[in-house]
Amino acid sequence: MCDDDTEADNAIFLQRPHLTRREVGIGAGAFVAAALAGCGPGAPRAPASATGPTTTGPQPAAATGTHSRMVTVTTPDGVAEAFFVAPASGRHPGVILWPDIAGLRDAYQTMATRLAAAGYAVLAVNQYYRSSKVPVLASFAEWMTDAGKAKLAPMREALTPTGIASDGAAFVAWLDAQPEVDPARKLATIGYCMGGPFTFRTAAAAPRIGAIGSFHGAGLVTADADSPHLLLPRMKVAALICIAQNDDARDPTARPALAEAAAAAQVAAEIEVYPAQHGWCTLDAPVYDHDQAERAWARMLATFAHL
Repeated sequence: MCDDDTEADNAIFLQRPHLTRREVGIGAGAFVAAALAGCGPGAPRAPASATGPTTTGPQPAAATGTHSRMVTVTTPDGVAEAFFVAPASGRHPGVILWPDIAGLRDAYQTMATRLAAAGYAVLAVNQYYRSSKVPVLASFAEWMTDAGKAKLAPMREALTPTGIASDGAAFVAWLDAQPEVDPARKLATIGYCMGGPFTFRTAAAAPRIGAIGSFHGAGLVTADADSPHLLLPRMKVAALICIAQNDDARDPTARPALAEAAAAAQVAAEIEVYPAQHGWCTLDAPVYDHDQAERAWARMLATFAHL
């Protein structure tokens, strides 16, 4: 849940002596380096109904037939930086990617490029644009330091539900104006850690969103009147909600509350607790779990197949 308790859970988990290098994510930085060099871990292929080319793993843009650029997006609160990557030709469904607590960095540019290679036009955003330009932090490891946490604290405070909803709508409008994006296809949004609930707020604010994916999302069910799960009636989406085992253990009521809210809203939702720790999908996270990240990736592509 992007807090000290979660990191303490993960620290204990990483001390378990029987875990393999892959299970604990040792060498997650090497996964990023390998991916950027075009020799990343193998990936499941997209379903036959998915649009665009398939990919066998994250590779550099030139090798996968994608092109990328840093862009700026005007929002009601300022100008947001983002990384945009898409297939080199044609028009494709657009995807907004909300990074985890450590913000937009190489790991998420790699992940965005991999998704673009599967046939999507991906906008990976700097959610902290109100406070800082990129890079906010160089790596996930920097967030885990006292200095990193102190730096991010006021930036996190600046991220309000209303602001995220307006940002999401602005990102949707920007994507729809790009020649790489197919206006006849629905858009999607995915989020990791703190970005998980941002996908709910984006979908509730923008009817163009047809699918959401939350990966180890934080605070999806709260006691607040504007809790993300209470926004489900305002969405027309297919929802993929992948929950970390330690998040589920801390709040076992969240998963059934999400399922109940989705059923009441008639939202098709796949909600599952994965046998992995909070942060398992992010390439540079200490608890990166290759096998479970690949399983979540495959489920994401299947969820997006209807866009």
